[in-house]
Amino acid sequence: MKPNAPAAVLAAFVADSLALGVHWVYDTTQIASRYGRVTGPVKPELAAYHGTKDKGDLTHYGDQTLVLLESVVACGRFDAADFAARWKALFDGYTGYVDGATRATLAQLAQGVAAQQAGSGSTDLGGAARIAPLLICHGHDPASLAAAARAQTSLTHHHPLVMESAAFFARLARDGLCGTEPRKALEGAIGDRTIDPKVRDLAAKGIASRDRDTLTAIAGFGQMCDAAAAIPATVHLIARYPDSLENALVENVMAGGDSAARGMVAATVLGAWLGIDAIPRPWQDDLKAGAGIQALLAVADS
Repeated sequence: MKPNAPAAVLAAFVADSLALGVHWVYDTTQIASRYGRVTGPVKPELAAYHGTKDKGDLTHYGDQTLVLLESVVACGRFDAADFAARWKALFDGYTGYVDGATRATLAQLAQGVAAQQAGSGSTDLGGAARIAPLLICHGHDPASLAAAARAQTSLTHHHPLVMESAAFFARLARDGLCGTEPRKALEGAIGDRTIDPKVRDLAAKGIASRDRDTLTAIAGFGQMCDAAAAIPATVHLIARYPDSLENALVENVMAGGDSAARGMVAATVLGAWLGIDAIPRPWQDDLKAGAGIQALLAVADS
């Protein structure tokens, strides 16, 4: 396991937990009025979709990412069939929010469609947001990491832009594991003609916004789940805060909308570069699934 891979994984879960309290709240003045600044996990009082959750819990994105972590630790690699089975089992009696991509995928599976073809056509970044656990077993090999990133995404989001964005952000995370500063990694990626041109164009817009206020930049791209908005918004966070995971995640949450997916991806990349010390200790302590996540990471490292 690359030394910072566990940090990238833990950072993704912490980012999701931080976003939970105001996830999908689009009115940023409402967030600011209620909390001033969200500098730690809060109970989802404003997040109508997460009424069954509490402070320190994960959104449905985080819950699915935990299933992927369990799968790669058990298998020692990404195994599509194992992940699909565990993912489906998660939603048997699930009390959290079940989004459109999940409902569509479950319906396809119920009709007997094979897992590799059952993914929804959703353009949401949420499917790509799960990539962090793949760094544990595929972080050493760029080709297998990209393939695993696309494959795990396609199981729920069988849309080219979402799948290619997963491979793109996985590459950035691996670059961080290998010691490449995020801005340099971004510059290298958008100059690489083997990367999907639409992803490169959207990423370039995010890089160009790095000197803008985050709330304004993300409002301009769009706060929504759609990858066409979320890709440049996520790249903005990485390019603007390459040396501060904490600032990136707080500003992301304050920008509203689908802050969970953006935050998980940005945290994966920045965590891979900055390491465990960049994750505020109180955020780690507040993470209810933290002990279980750490136990899985310990098994993976043994």
